[in-house]
Amino acid sequence: MTAAVEDALRRLEASVALLESAVARRLDAERSHGDLETELEIMRDDRARLAAELDGATARLAEMQSVTDEVDHRLGRAIGSVEGVLGRTGERGEG
Repeated sequence: MTAAVEDALRRLEASVALLESAVARRLDAERSHGDLETELEIMRDDRARLAAELDGATARLAEMQSVTDEVDHRLGRAIGSVEGVLGRTGERGEG
């Protein structure tokens, strides 16, 4: 082989190696982008699930607050009744 042909083959091999390297980097970048898209979709699904759970917890909290208010009201009436009975019994015992 002549020197010119050998030099051309070396340049061709170097160019092919650079091309292969560029293709490999491009494929890695595309895979990485796909991984990011997948991760973003998973995060969106998690956010939607967490939002639904928060809505449910908020509704249960509101219901519990309502029940607590009702219990507080009933206990207040019961305490008032007991105090009234005790007050009347104390008045009879003193008299």
